[in-house]
Amino acid sequence: MSAAIQARSASNQDLLIFPCNGNALEALDCLGAAFRCIGFVDDTPAKQGARVGGLPVLGRAALLEHPQALVLAVPGGPASFRSRLQLIAGLDIDPRRLATVIHPSARISPLATIGRNVLIMAGVVVTSNAVIDDHVCVLPNTVIHHDAHIGEGCLIGSNVTVAGGVALGRNSYVGSGSSLKNGIEIGAGALVGLGSNVLHRVPPGATVAGNPARSLQQ
Repeated sequence: MSAAIQARSASNQDLLIFPCNGNALEALDCLGAAFRCIGFVDDTPAKQGARVGGLPVLGRAALLEHPQALVLAVPGGPASFRSRLQLIAGLDIDPRRLATVIHPSARISPLATIGRNVLIMAGVVVTSNAVIDDHVCVLPNTVIHHDAHIGEGCLIGSNVTVAGGVALGRNSYVGSGSSLKNGIEIGAGALVGLGSNVLHRVPPGATVAGNPARSLQQ
């Protein structure tokens, strides 16, 4: 059974979300009946003890105090995406506790493969033979076409088109409104800027933007 099917068949499991950021707040709208969020876990002392969205912001001790709770870890953004896998590993929890959360309106092909600790938001479509590795976050209304491979730790913005056969390297970032031409490769740790039209391979660690997308000096 795929992680996607497991997430959808679960019922009202306790869930902690790390950290308390924009991705975490949007994740609340994706839970449906599968999960019951009992709080956020955040390393920032100024946030701890507050309530956000009606839920408490807790320290890492909550991971030990609630051993039966599953965990959704969604750190990172455009400025920090390359460090997100290290942040997730630093939680030092059993990988079996990591939850995959899929909005009820998302359409996931039964032929697709979805990993652990994946967040898929409203209106996302994942078609036949697409593979989404662990620790991936996909924002609303993105389409991931057949045979695409989304590497571990990637962040994909909203309204992105990932055409068939695209290979997105681990820990890369694709800005909202972008389109990736069929069959191209986006290298590990690369950043694709907002609204880009990517027609050619992007080297690892590169930053590209524009229509057509071109390399930007960093």
